[in-house]
Amino acid sequence: MKSIKNSRYLAIGTIVASTISFGGCKKTPEELPNILWITSEDNSAYFLGCYGNEMATTPNLDKLATEGFRYTNAFANSPVCAPARNTIISGVYAASNGNEQMRSTYAKSDDVKLYPEYLRELGYYCTNNSKTDYNYKGDYNIIWDECSDSATYMNRGEGQPFFAVFNLMTTHESRIFMQTPTEELGHDPEKIEIPPYHPDLPEIRHDWAQYYDLHEKMDGQVGALLKQLEESGLKENTIVVYYGDHGGVLARSKRYVYDTGTRVPFIISIPEKYKHLYPAEKPGMKVERLVSFVDLVPTLLSITGAPIPDYLQGDAFLGEKTAEAPDYVFMTRQRMDERYDMVRAVTNGKYRYIKNYMPFRISMQHLSFLFLAPSAQAWEDAFKAGKTNEVQSRFFMEKPLEELYDTENDPWEINNLVDDPAYADLLSEMRDVETNWMKEIRDVGLVPESDYEKFSGEKSMYDYMRSEACPFDELLAAAQLATTPEGDIEAYINNMESENSAIRYWGVVGLLIHKEIAQEAIEKLKVAANDESISVAVLAAETLYRMGEEDTAIKTYVRILSDMESYGIMDRAFTLNSIDAANVKNQEVFDVVKNIYEIKSPDVKGFARFASYDLSLSEYLLRKWDMLKDQPNVQELINF
Repeated sequence: MKSIKNSRYLAIGTIVASTISFGGCKKTPEELPNILWITSEDNSAYFLGCYGNEMATTPNLDKLATEGFRYTNAFANSPVCAPARNTIISGVYAASNGNEQMRSTYAKSDDVKLYPEYLRELGYYCTNNSKTDYNYKGDYNIIWDECSDSATYMNRGEGQPFFAVFNLMTTHESRIFMQTPTEELGHDPEKIEIPPYHPDLPEIRHDWAQYYDLHEKMDGQVGALLKQLEESGLKENTIVVYYGDHGGVLARSKRYVYDTGTRVPFIISIPEKYKHLYPAEKPGMKVERLVSFVDLVPTLLSITGAPIPDYLQGDAFLGEKTAEAPDYVFMTRQRMDERYDMVRAVTNGKYRYIKNYMPFRISMQHLSFLFLAPSAQAWEDAFKAGKTNEVQSRFFMEKPLEELYDTENDPWEINNLVDDPAYADLLSEMRDVETNWMKEIRDVGLVPESDYEKFSGEKSMYDYMRSEACPFDELLAAAQLATTPEGDIEAYINNMESENSAIRYWGVVGLLIHKEIAQEAIEKLKVAANDESISVAVLAAETLYRMGEEDTAIKTYVRILSDMESYGIMDRAFTLNSIDAANVKNQEVFDVVKNIYEIKSPDVKGFARFASYDLSLSEYLLRKWDMLKDQPNVQELINF
């Protein structure tokens, strides 16, 4: 998206993918700056001392901030690694690429190039050490000159500029799954300030303290990389970029489009010889401009003097092609491993608007990987025991359709302003901004994941959403209609009769959201429970079950789960999500879920269980139903 103010989201245009020649870059390799790109896992800006946290012990990053520029409004466009990295590597929102679903391998459009490809065309020696996780189908290694845990810029040719990524795993959420003995912690759990949405429990205080320790360790690794650069004699020719790949990591941060899950530390140090690139008057200053990961590819091209393709969806914030600062940043959440959801968010730096397209799912769905953290499990246990207050309990309940927060005065985002008349105009504006942005980027989230291959075939969903075969305007209208507070039962019934399964899906979603007034749709829902689209059939069954029509719903659930040949892992995962959310209690369902677990459990071990979504969900449900007593071996599961 090019630099236009609010009007670019209020007046809809059409994006056309294009390709360009890099003959427009006039710089020689010798004139191009080296770029050292340091990424740390799962940490928000909150955990660094230079962002104002006195508990943090991050001297190396704090020093880098004094030598460079600290961005205070930097955001991940997705609050989890794979889709966030898909946006970083491509310069296109993962929700636009069709690569937003966590741990998926859907096709990437040939119209979308990746930044190492551009940089290598310019003469850069590009290395990645070593995480990829780009969330599309393809060979991630071939885009780099080196991609391994030993990749280094030292192997480049004489006089060749380098672009070198170092990814630090130290702060990854898995590092809190096994608790460090309290007496060995460097940070005192009793002195930790915990957010109001977390109950004050020993496990939560411990994980917070351990996470501070991990940041201190990560900071030391950053220091070592910076020392290596200085000793190489390349510091004065190298731009250093540091950022976290999304927020985290305590429960309700990573994977969630709140500030804690999306606001990231972002620091750039620029040598004096490239001072024409300074984003502020002098080093040590903070930069308040809104930036997000979708801006990184155009910014890299702008720094190097290369042309910026029209299909890129971000704005360059450094270099000769720096665009006007945007007024908004956009964030998205879709399926997180085995748990389905759809959330869209927009912030202007002060206010954050969130639209929940599946408000019939709770925020804190029990996700097998997340709940290996003692703090997450302790929070859920406290809720079940009735030991949490209203704020701490709400994340285990169904979500509101909309949320609006003043992040400046309510940094933990617990006071929803949607129903406050004083914010009615702002709410209306941000609704429009969010809706029009979805249209501008051709948001793939409007199509249920179960139907991706039906619509895209061998191509990408990015290509399908821009094709004449896609009724995009009708899809967007159906989704927005389904999620209106008032509800329109007749329109939902009409949508359920569409030839397009995605529009039928939104018809059913509307009825599920507004099930209290949907009695006249029961017979249509019974028909929809046999729809060829799994998403339509399952949500129709769920709506019927919640409306008291249990027999039809049970038949649909059992039909899908018992046919292991016709339906795949994701079909079963979507169905098991529905069974869990509707709190289904039926012997036929118990038996078929147990059968899935018994078939798959002997063959899927260790970390692979997290990718076998029907297994992890069936295992969870059996424990929920008290039909499985043994507990998982955490050390065995995270030994990867």
